[in-house]
Amino acid sequence: MDLTTLPVLSLASDPAEFARDIGQSFRQFGFAMVKDHGVDEALVKRAWDLTEAFFALPEEEKRRYLLANGGARGYTPFKTEIAKGATRHDLKEFWHIGRDLPEGSPLAGSSMPPNIWPERPEGFEDTFRALYAALDHAGERILSAIAVDLGLDKHFFDATIEDGNSVLRLLHYPPIKDATDGAIRAGAHEDINLITLLLGAQEAGLELLTKSDEWMEVAPPPGAIVINIGDMLQRLTNHVLPSTTHRVRNPTAERAAHSRYSMPFFLHLRSDFVFKTLPGCITEENPDRYPVSITADDYLQERLREIGLKM
Repeated sequence: MDLTTLPVLSLASDPAEFARDIGQSFRQFGFAMVKDHGVDEALVKRAWDLTEAFFALPEEEKRRYLLANGGARGYTPFKTEIAKGATRHDLKEFWHIGRDLPEGSPLAGSSMPPNIWPERPEGFEDTFRALYAALDHAGERILSAIAVDLGLDKHFFDATIEDGNSVLRLLHYPPIKDATDGAIRAGAHEDINLITLLLGAQEAGLELLTKSDEWMEVAPPPGAIVINIGDMLQRLTNHVLPSTTHRVRNPTAERAAHSRYSMPFFLHLRSDFVFKTLPGCITEENPDRYPVSITADDYLQERLREIGLKM
């Protein structure tokens, strides 16, 4: 496999070959692009239309869904989130949809509050419940391949993500009308979670930082999903699978008047999962970087404070 460019892999290919190829792509880039993932194209089209319709609502209406929950559910206004270590807030607004937990679940609480749904646009709740479930299932399949590549049982991750704190984020990057004083649509960062599944955006801008410290554009073909490793999986694998820095750069002058939309699905562990480095990822050359355990929720809360979503 050519590893000078980001490959497009098929989830419908031979499972052993897919596991090998996605493992190679992740080790080289921390990213992969995957087609034949099973997420219905008509559902995705409805989701794009509803995302655009929601963010076109008046600001005061959107702010009715701004909750004091660190952005866990509902609306987060423009210029709220900031990349770790950055000095300028990101030029974006977003909406979060989380998992609906069974009644009486011990995982319910401030980290996993109930979902809220806007009154407009019509069909929002039904569409995004369905899209959440579809991406959740696709993520399970990707994690199964990752487990095989790591020499684990293909069901290794099943229990670790059961009722996990996964989040679907609807993102809007408004047109850029004036100078941004150094701010960009999304500053250079790494994701917090296990893996991210990103439905492609109509507008360009996503870039990853290669091992040679060069920015590479990530442009999935129609119907493909971008997958990237998050910090939780990097930690679990002792950096065998790297969490790669990426950003959303500002548009060219010709496209500055256009909005950009994207829909990442952040696949998370169960909140009560306790990190213990995978033994197969510890060697003399790569000793355990994380001998002290921490729960997934404690790790998440620490990172949310770093990016300005929690105090």
